[in-house]
Amino acid sequence: MAYLTKILTANVYDVAIESPLEPAVKLSEKLGVQVLLKREDLQPVFSFKLRGAYNMMVQLTKEQRDQGVICSSAGNHAQGVALSAQRLGCDAVIAMPVTTPEIKWQSVKRLGATVVLVGDSYDEAQAYAKQRSLEEGRIFIPPFDNPEIIAGQGTVGMEIVRQHQGPLHAVFVPVGGGGLIAGIAAYMKRIRPEVQIIGVEPTDANAMALSLHHGTRVQLDHCGIFADGVAVKLVGEETFRLCREYVDGIVLVSRDAICAAIKDMFEEKRSILEPAGALAIAGAKAYCNYYGLKKEAVVAVTSGANMNFDRLRIVTELADVGASKEAVLAIIMAEIPGSFKRLVEEVGPVNITEFRYRYSDSRTALVLCSVGVHKEQELQALKRRLKEAGLMVIDMTSNDLVKDHLRHLIGGRAILKDELLYRFIFPERPGALRKFLDTFTPRWNISLFHYRAQGQVGANVLIGIQVPPEDEQEFKRCAVELGYEFQDECKNEAFQLMMST
Repeated sequence: MAYLTKILTANVYDVAIESPLEPAVKLSEKLGVQVLLKREDLQPVFSFKLRGAYNMMVQLTKEQRDQGVICSSAGNHAQGVALSAQRLGCDAVIAMPVTTPEIKWQSVKRLGATVVLVGDSYDEAQAYAKQRSLEEGRIFIPPFDNPEIIAGQGTVGMEIVRQHQGPLHAVFVPVGGGGLIAGIAAYMKRIRPEVQIIGVEPTDANAMALSLHHGTRVQLDHCGIFADGVAVKLVGEETFRLCREYVDGIVLVSRDAICAAIKDMFEEKRSILEPAGALAIAGAKAYCNYYGLKKEAVVAVTSGANMNFDRLRIVTELADVGASKEAVLAIIMAEIPGSFKRLVEEVGPVNITEFRYRYSDSRTALVLCSVGVHKEQELQALKRRLKEAGLMVIDMTSNDLVKDHLRHLIGGRAILKDELLYRFIFPERPGALRKFLDTFTPRWNISLFHYRAQGQVGANVLIGIQVPPEDEQEFKRCAVELGYEFQDECKNEAFQLMMST
């Protein structure tokens, strides 16, 4: 009841709008349910984050505001605090990692806040902000783990109840630290307890799902950054308490599914969501398809539209895969004249969208082929035709290593002793490559290197490096000390098939 009162009396509309609840006609027809979009991407800073920031800041005393506020953020929370400070006549300092894209920190600066770029990660920026808060007496504005922040975000749930008074099966909410879903759930479970509150997280940033499963907060060792708006390693203490009590479940979605949801939103409203902003749509689609939901009404909160333009290339490449309209197949066939023509004949009327081949040996040829499909039955029929023709077919559609790197590298196998394969996320800043090379070379030889930009949120880099078995532990220690996110790909079947012997 305390949160119900807080949300009902939350002061957010000096800066926020009551965002519309709009029907998604095309998506509704496709899924057979009534899909409604809660358009938080239409807020003045293109995100729901200003609701919580303003609700906390407007309740500060005059003396506290005169001392100023400070926060740490890599994006949307920073803009919410900056706009709130501007409206309240309050001095604001925003600590952001040095890896923050210029488009984001410039947006914050234009709102009148002082931007300090500090540290390589959010944790370092947060430590700086908290220390400066103590030194200068500034009020630290947390991104999610505070009752007033949660209550401000909870006004989204209050609006949904007011805007849709008919039957409602579920509300799908993106989850990072948990402030938005905690606020929505705390309100709606009091007013409309029959409505399911479903969180949505990326598969590689699933801190809330793991925490709810284990009954205690779980900190992730590694956190995917594609949906950087929800890239949180540890959810809030208060948000976890509320989610444990009120949230009905969490849906995990892939990067491909997120890209497909961004495309759905563009086709629906001609609006482009950021990856975190499209999470709820991806989760609603996955949930409705998995449970065969029909003729029910569901709400998806489109939470943000601060998209970096250069990331659109990756989105367009992966959207059709995420929507199951494109499949990536590895095909092994005899290396003889006419085999390519025979393959094309067996593929039949299916549209080939990409074809990659490089001579490897005189016996067999490996082809990486992307094909356009509209239904799962089409894909299964294609694979069956190819196998009946004596061709070996391996479905690589869900293999991120293929989509990010190997489709660009196919060119024959190599015999290399003691080769390890790792993926690193390089921060997008000058000197990142030099720091990597200083850590590993010339001690160990680099045998493969493929850089894949991800739209200023970090570069996805595939590394082959020759490390003797007795040095492997030392190599891993150096990788941890480097401070870049990394993942072991040595056992990935795609690399064994396409690049190794």
